[in-house]
Amino acid sequence: MIVRTLQEAEQTNRKVVDPNNNWDSTRLLLKDDNMGFSFHITTIYAGADFQMHYQNHLESVFCMSGEGEVETLADGKVYPIKAGTIYILDKNDKHILRATKEMKMACVFNPPVIGNEVHNKDGAYELQADVITD
Repeated sequence: MIVRTLQEAEQTNRKVVDPNNNWDSTRLLLKDDNMGFSFHITTIYAGADFQMHYQNHLESVFCMSGEGEVETLADGKVYPIKAGTIYILDKNDKHILRATKEMKMACVFNPPVIGNEVHNKDGAYELQADVITD
């Protein structure tokens, strides 16, 4: 059994801060936990407006608090996000995420991340074989 607290994980290298100051993400479950997915609590800062394209991962995102929107670039559709909303990037969707109020998100990635990923120039996480430790 694996038991962790968000507060403890935030004090380790499991907390990753976006170098562009759009978000921070505490990775509670990683590749080396051998569950086949990773689980993150991510804060999207108010005013954030950035493009992502997870070419190597599928992601589900549940908004626990805050407000914003997600825009799919393939069709230009804009979906409002508020507490209780889930969006699923099941087609490696290129998208823009905007936060009007700071958003706290629960995120699941498949395949799992190792823990230190930040977005590359295309807005994706690279696939990595290495394992990060506490």
